[in-house]
Amino acid sequence: MSALGDLLRGRLLLLLEQGELTVSELMSVVQLPQSTVSRHLKVLADDEWVVSRASGRTHYYRMAPKLDDAARELWALVRPGIVASGIAEEDQVRAQAVLRDRRDRSREFFAGAAQRWEVLRDDLFGADLEMLPLFGLLDPSATVGDLGAGTGHFSAQVAPFVAKVIAVDASEDMLGAARKRLDGVSNVDLRCGELEQLPVDDGELDLAVMLLVLHYVVDPPKILREVCRALAPGGRLVIVDMKLHSRDGYMEEMGHVWPGFQDSELARWHQEAGLTCFASRPLPPDPKASGPLLFVASATRPA
Repeated sequence: MSALGDLLRGRLLLLLEQGELTVSELMSVVQLPQSTVSRHLKVLADDEWVVSRASGRTHYYRMAPKLDDAARELWALVRPGIVASGIAEEDQVRAQAVLRDRRDRSREFFAGAAQRWEVLRDDLFGADLEMLPLFGLLDPSATVGDLGAGTGHFSAQVAPFVAKVIAVDASEDMLGAARKRLDGVSNVDLRCGELEQLPVDDGELDLAVMLLVLHYVVDPPKILREVCRALAPGGRLVIVDMKLHSRDGYMEEMGHVWPGFQDSELARWHQEAGLTCFASRPLPPDPKASGPLLFVASATRPA
């Protein structure tokens, strides 16, 4: 009762009931110096009427979210008198101006950063940021097959979101690099084996992923039949690979077997392998990339 016996503390509490404000923002609203505002906030904080959080050097105050029954009843009695005071109405007008100013500062930042925002965001959070939300769509109990895993980049990214990753590659050198990358990651099982004869049990995978792998294999239809065997009923295969292109040098320089693929032949191969619901979509090109255009295709083993 003593904490709420002062009109200024009541005004502060009424403002903080509606959202977070800093000391400087409260100073602007109530038109009083920092020492006065801080002193009254301390009284409210000591009696557990308000709580604060730090963000760098700034502290944000708000009304305590869990007042006890007695405090809620007392506030219900005191609040109407504070609202009825003329000064509280002025506080609301100034508070709206303060919040508009806060929003304007944010808009000014983005307006000034618009031309460099993507670079700034990549520097802060990495170039894969936009893809990361898609991992949240995965079943956390799923077993994912990273087929043609290479150095384990995809396995490392997907492992925190699923129960298990089975990473398969025929190259011991690639698997050695993957072991270093995945050191300490307990739910990735690295297996050496050919895609034509996967070291995976029947129906062991809920999801199989082949990232830029299919153009290296001699017999894609055979690979697709083997993946279908390894998928559980209702399991899904996702392929990212190159669209058909005319860059013949890739076959000699990089060991490509196929110069990309057409949707029609992929659809036929999937159907022959026993996979259904085939769909293929072009991926937007990265302006910085110099390689052929890519697509993402998916299909399902019938349940």
